[in-house]
Amino acid sequence: MIIPIDKVLGEQANHLGPQSQDQITGTLVFTVFTAALSSFQFGFDIGVINAPQQIIISHYRHVLDIPLNDRKATHNYDTNTTVVLPTNSHSGNPTSTPWDEEETMSSTGLVTMLWSLSVSGFAVGGMTASFFGGWLGDKLGRIKALLVANSLSLVGALLMGFSKLGPSHILIIAGRSISGLYCGLISGLVPMYIGEIAPTSLRGALGTLHQLALVTGILISQIIGLDFILGNHDLWHILLGLSAVPALLQSLLLFFCPESPRYLYIKLEEEVKAKKSLKRLRGSDDVTKDINEMKREKEEASSEQKVSVIQLFTNSSYRQPIIVALMLHMAQQFSGINGIFYYSTSIFQTAGISQPVYATIGVGAINMIFTAVSVLLVEKAGRRSLFLIGMIGMFFCTIFMSLGLVLLDKFTWMSYVSMSAIFLFVSFFEIGPGPIPWFIVAEFFSQGPRPAALALAAFSNWACNFIIALCFQYIVDFCGPYVFFLFSGVVLAFTLFAFFKVPETKGKSFEEIAAEFRKKSGSAQRSKAAVEMEFLRTTETA
Repeated sequence: MIIPIDKVLGEQANHLGPQSQDQITGTLVFTVFTAALSSFQFGFDIGVINAPQQIIISHYRHVLDIPLNDRKATHNYDTNTTVVLPTNSHSGNPTSTPWDEEETMSSTGLVTMLWSLSVSGFAVGGMTASFFGGWLGDKLGRIKALLVANSLSLVGALLMGFSKLGPSHILIIAGRSISGLYCGLISGLVPMYIGEIAPTSLRGALGTLHQLALVTGILISQIIGLDFILGNHDLWHILLGLSAVPALLQSLLLFFCPESPRYLYIKLEEEVKAKKSLKRLRGSDDVTKDINEMKREKEEASSEQKVSVIQLFTNSSYRQPIIVALMLHMAQQFSGINGIFYYSTSIFQTAGISQPVYATIGVGAINMIFTAVSVLLVEKAGRRSLFLIGMIGMFFCTIFMSLGLVLLDKFTWMSYVSMSAIFLFVSFFEIGPGPIPWFIVAEFFSQGPRPAALALAAFSNWACNFIIALCFQYIVDFCGPYVFFLFSGVVLAFTLFAFFKVPETKGKSFEEIAAEFRKKSGSAQRSKAAVEMEFLRTTETA
């Protein structure tokens, strides 16, 4: 279900020279694939709830003994499924009383609230757990931490898989929340693990695979969520519980994966085990270069005290990088990508496409293809360049999207302008703003502040996701077809920020990246020793 990593990285290795090409071993491919199964589950859990929405809502009504008697609900259901549900027409009492209308409004509000909890519970779980991914990885090791996280995925999948047999609203809300906890943990664990096992020359390309697996999971959930596969009245609960399959598969494969050599060497100080892990990953008995690199990193880590989240903002050495890291994650979530998916089906329908759901799946396919393109380009073009290209392209796409929506009533052909803008917007998003924020944060920080920075960045991403999920419908109701003019302004602001504040990290050491941040913030160049002395003075006075 995930694009084979060796195939995706083939061209990447060719331009990096024979030394880098030798570093792509079967064990490395197998290990990255296994880790990316978590990202695949993440994407599957994001997309799986959308297709059977009306069916699940109708089932909530059935469980709560609320008749589907209002015309709007019946229409919404009919346009999303071919299954005919019985409705209560109150044939014995054709005249509705104010009490009946009030009861109907109350019941509809209850169902809406339960559905909102089913969706938002996932984001709340993700926000809650995102702070603990790095801590769990340090406490148990990367492999055991992923196994523990998989137990949450299995519990969530089982609750949703059996939801049709019990109080479905309670089981789905609980299952989605627990799945959110799982996704919050792995959103920090997976990029960290892949980054630690990857050769330096492939660090960016392999880091992008987290996003590639995620969008692949979204696409697969869209396909098998079609009403003639699993997204129907009989099989929707199986669709929701299907994430147990990759969780079980990954749990089995993890027993054959090597532990992170950086975790073994730097955290546990077990050099023999670290060398053994490196030999498996590199396919060579000579791992002196990697050991020396980790030795330098360990020395730097020992001179750097553990940094708290508060110290990321109070210490001048870390303030600029953490602000940039948070802004990159905010740019990803506030760019309007969720709005694009929200509007896509209706725009395709207006354009005369008889089955707009397939066009929406096409958007998901474009999503996946251009994430794969990003894997091939990230080490050639660089992180900053791809991010800026993506943001600039998205800015113009939101303008054309807005014009298409505003002028749709006057010119029917404008729907094709909007439709083209959708595909281009998704393409530009996945070239840079989609995958890059997930792994560039780890490149901003050395071993000391990295766990806190990754946890805070993951939390901010989840928090922004939750805000969008909570507020987007209200924004659409207020702005109407002008909503993408608002997003164009937001994208432009983030683009200008990235242009002036985000440094290029490709092929640079932490010291060089820190110097770039000082340069962009306008401060004078200082030696590494001066930075460390400032940090030590800060921690002594804290």
